[in-house]
Amino acid sequence: MADWFHTLGTPELLALAGALGWASGFRLYAVVFIVGLAGAMGWMELPTGLQALQHPVLLGTAGFMLFVEFLADKIPVVDSLWDMVNSVVRIPAGAALAAGVFGADGGTVALAAALLGGSLAATSQAAKTTTRAAINISPEPFSNLGMSLVEDGLVVGAVWLATSHPLVFVVLLAITVVLMWIATWMLFKFLRAVFRRVRSFFTATA
Repeated sequence: MADWFHTLGTPELLALAGALGWASGFRLYAVVFIVGLAGAMGWMELPTGLQALQHPVLLGTAGFMLFVEFLADKIPVVDSLWDMVNSVVRIPAGAALAAGVFGADGGTVALAAALLGGSLAATSQAAKTTTRAAINISPEPFSNLGMSLVEDGLVVGAVWLATSHPLVFVVLLAITVVLMWIATWMLFKFLRAVFRRVRSFFTATA
């Protein structure tokens, strides 16, 4: 891991802001924990605005929430409910993390990063929620589990690629965002079906 240690330059910072915003849309607690752990272990020098992530209390809290999310995200229907509840947290958090890459003194750049991070988080949140809604229509649990594990790996891969090969990451991110928009548009009907199932469940238990 020592070979991974490096100080981030401007291209890496820009790519990292995009990675944090995008990945926060589907795995916020994993993003906070992984980046904080990388800073605490000395694998990466975190920007000033993100150094709070390596504090033991925040690391412990993020680790606990990551554990809860890891389990909830593997259970069909529960994962969709979890996504809906956390949607109010992921988007502003993605914006805050992206802005934190450039610190409180980043000014206009930090504001632009916040807008970018929030937009990317909203994109990935919408794509994740609609995709999972479509998968949950299937009675077998394996596709849901497989997709969840892929998302776990994407967080690690996005942070590593953004800080090691920023230009490659930016190109792949642009392609991924377009594909997410298309998937969200095509699969939105399944999300409406999940809303109906949840509404009928609460109506029946009332």
